[in-house]
Amino acid sequence: MTDTLLSLAGIFLRLSLLAFGGGNTVLPEMQREVVEVHRWMTATDFASLFALAQAAPGPNLMVATLIGFRVAGLPGALVATVGIIGPSSVLTMATVSVWHRFRDKPWRRVVQAGITPVTVGFVAATAAVIVKAADVNLALTAVTAVVAGLSLATRLHPLWLLGGGGLLGVLGAG
Repeated sequence: MTDTLLSLAGIFLRLSLLAFGGGNTVLPEMQREVVEVHRWMTATDFASLFALAQAAPGPNLMVATLIGFRVAGLPGALVATVGIIGPSSVLTMATVSVWHRFRDKPWRRVVQAGITPVTVGFVAATAAVIVKAADVNLALTAVTAVVAGLSLATRLHPLWLLGGGGLLGVLGAG
């Protein structure tokens, strides 16, 4: 159990410092670590935990807490949560005053402009990982395509789309 908790801590401490642009940017690496490296769960299980974390109120990094709980119970949940939130929070608090002090400098605008496409790329990689894990048959692939299309073409709230996907899942399972 101690080895598992240390592994969880190592993964989430490292990912915390890489979660630039939001927690979802590190999901591909998180999935690789917990599914491929440590084999704590399947890709489908990971996608299910991600979906649950996104549907529940609270921070989008709740997926780390759910993974920790799945792997090592309550101690795992605590280790994963502190690991994913702690280092980035400390780093943010340490740098925010410096970042604010240089708000009018040209280099700051250049850095911000460069970070935006990198963040979009990380989020797109996350989407690809989750879609690959969740779309295990043609029907689920169709649901993903329809929801993606509706997300891009309309202003429907994501919870309506999530509810619709859940309803399709219930109807398909029944």
